[in-house]
Amino acid sequence: MMKISPSILSCDFSRMGEEFARMEKCGADWLHIDVMDGHFVPNLTLGVPFVSQLKKITDIPLDVHLMISNPLEQLDWYLKAGADWVSVHMEALHGEGEVREFIQRTREAGVHPALTLKPDYPVEELEPYIAEVDMVLVMSVFPGFSGQSYIEGSEDRVGKVAEMAKRLNPDLLIEVDGGISAGRTAGLVCAQGADVLVAGSGVFKAEDPEAAIGILRNAGAEVR
Repeated sequence: MMKISPSILSCDFSRMGEEFARMEKCGADWLHIDVMDGHFVPNLTLGVPFVSQLKKITDIPLDVHLMISNPLEQLDWYLKAGADWVSVHMEALHGEGEVREFIQRTREAGVHPALTLKPDYPVEELEPYIAEVDMVLVMSVFPGFSGQSYIEGSEDRVGKVAEMAKRLNPDLLIEVDGGISAGRTAGLVCAQGADVLVAGSGVFKAEDPEAAIGILRNAGAEVR
């Protein structure tokens, strides 16, 4: 079944407890947490204390996307804070040794490892590692700011990951983040093999978040 992971950057931070309880009630599968350091991407957002506190108030799995330089230096903090999934950018890991270290340390902590690709990063670079991770996050915008428009053709990159997974890791989940809406883009990426959709304002700011989640989920189901 298609999973929906609302991005908490779009929530009302003055009412966080209520917002997350509302997402749980509305059927969100995961909560997507974007961690930015102001260096790897030109923005600064949430960190370890936030993840730790959020873990205390919700049972929804935490989908933590690290958009940071030198992620191995901070990885253990997030593993201990309560992340259920941790996604790290291939671009931030320097060479095969660091990629495999990330995967090993994450698995040893009982957390699901995922690798992330910016829109201009070659999909082919995933091949040596795709059998060792549980998810690949395909960015359909350049990371750093919410509310960007979907980059046309991103669905083709999803399809390439899906083809690779079919050969090497059939259980792999493919997550897509950036400009995803029920109107068109959800269907495009799901038709190419997406399993998890990240959506921000389309869920948190919807008049009926439960209906919005349902529409996104159905957009994926209709093309399966």
